[in-house]
Amino acid sequence: MGLLDRFARPAPATATDPVEDVGKDGSESDPEKAGHGLQVDMAITPHNPHIDPEIEKSVVRKLDWKVTPLVTVLYLLSFLDRSNIGNAKIAGMQKDLSLTGNRYNWLLTIFYITYILFEVQVLMWKIVPPHLWAAFIVFAWGLIATLQAATTNFQGMMACRFFLGAMEAGFGPGIPYLLSFFYLRHEVGYRIGIFLAAAPLANTFAGALAYGITSGHSHLANWRLLFLVEGLPTIVMAPVAFFFLPDTPAKARFLTEEEKVVAKARGVRQVGGIERVGSVDWKDVRATLLDLKAWFTALMYFSCNVSFASLPVFLPTILTDMGFNAIDSQGLTAPPYFISWLVTILSTYIADRLQQRAYVITFLSITGGIGYILLAAAPTVGVRYFGVFLAASGVFPCIANILPWVTNNQGSDTRRGTGIMMLNLIGQCGPLLGTNVFPATDAPRYVRGQSICAAFIFFNGFLALALRALLVRENRKLDREHGTNAEQKAERERSHDNMESHVAEENYGPSFRYIL
Repeated sequence: MGLLDRFARPAPATATDPVEDVGKDGSESDPEKAGHGLQVDMAITPHNPHIDPEIEKSVVRKLDWKVTPLVTVLYLLSFLDRSNIGNAKIAGMQKDLSLTGNRYNWLLTIFYITYILFEVQVLMWKIVPPHLWAAFIVFAWGLIATLQAATTNFQGMMACRFFLGAMEAGFGPGIPYLLSFFYLRHEVGYRIGIFLAAAPLANTFAGALAYGITSGHSHLANWRLLFLVEGLPTIVMAPVAFFFLPDTPAKARFLTEEEKVVAKARGVRQVGGIERVGSVDWKDVRATLLDLKAWFTALMYFSCNVSFASLPVFLPTILTDMGFNAIDSQGLTAPPYFISWLVTILSTYIADRLQQRAYVITFLSITGGIGYILLAAAPTVGVRYFGVFLAASGVFPCIANILPWVTNNQGSDTRRGTGIMMLNLIGQCGPLLGTNVFPATDAPRYVRGQSICAAFIFFNGFLALALRALLVRENRKLDREHGTNAEQKAERERSHDNMESHVAEENYGPSFRYIL
């Protein structure tokens, strides 16, 4: 009996996502029958009843080297292109474009208005082959980001920021969802953490690049050169995404045939099928919209984003108002973000190992909140700059731990995609507040803005603990219904069922438990 035939058991009734069945003759069968099992051509199936753990490790290792780094680099460019406006402002853009009054705040706000309105593009990763969608969206935002260098007035920059928000909404929010196609529940959090760590890393580069660019004497205005230097590489990466981003693990050209079989088996273990791109289950969309857990994480994301969006675009200005000159302010933004990058990767790794996200998020929220309190209340520049380190090390890692919590605790591909869409539709409203609480009239301390950010990041920690309590209760109900996982394992041993997993276990299978 082949490897995948051993997984061909009836999927749980709650595994509602349609998947593509493949008959033994290689023909595609009715997707509606996908829940009744999966047959795979015996010619590509090794005669081994279990997934070889060494081959599985090889698959995951190759995904780690081929997929995660690619989307991370693309997100780094994405975040660089959206947040370098803060560096451009103090590099001469404010004067050249006559950004008086609240015009600069409007440039930030218009980006997030379209970013929110176009969040539904998250589901495009399930409808359109990912390599096609990625190539299109990367080229589009790269072109718009580069064209910012050509603007000559406020109206032109507003138009660029409008379309930049619409295009970037099609990439970053959907990548955690895409990664859930490649990794299992207990694996995906750390990889999402690496991906999202590109945000503070981008800001590290933004500070260093801006320092190098603005300290020179180019014939082109320094802020225009900044948009060109940071926008053109994104355009170059569009064909890279087209040729090197696989649509699914089973279609990855860097996997051997044997590894592709294991990759398919992992898909069966996850959701009961192989093909996961091409359709959306609208019943699951409705179920997710009514799920209280999805609303909790969306409110958490909103709370974090109040600070997450405002810190990169206002930090150079805050440092300038501390007394540093414009060039030094560009360079001083880099160290806090580098530390934040390290904490982001470490915290997601710990949360994955312990399978405890609430406690990690709460600790990070407290850290970030203390940082904002120091920024608001400390009288000395040194202590306030230390507060920047704490704020950055709390806010960015919180975001990186909230996103995998969504994919961890929704039980189908459609539900995971809808959960991510809800997270962003609600959560990305946070920047609308965050980018408008640092008016120039509050300089140099910006007490109001720092206090609001502190309050929301503390509230995020409270929401994490409340959600954990809800999930503990839900897990107890599942234990009563199916028996604990230890009891299920003992029953399999008594019945001599030594299978390592069942079909569609991540689609609310009997051993599915919410990650706390």
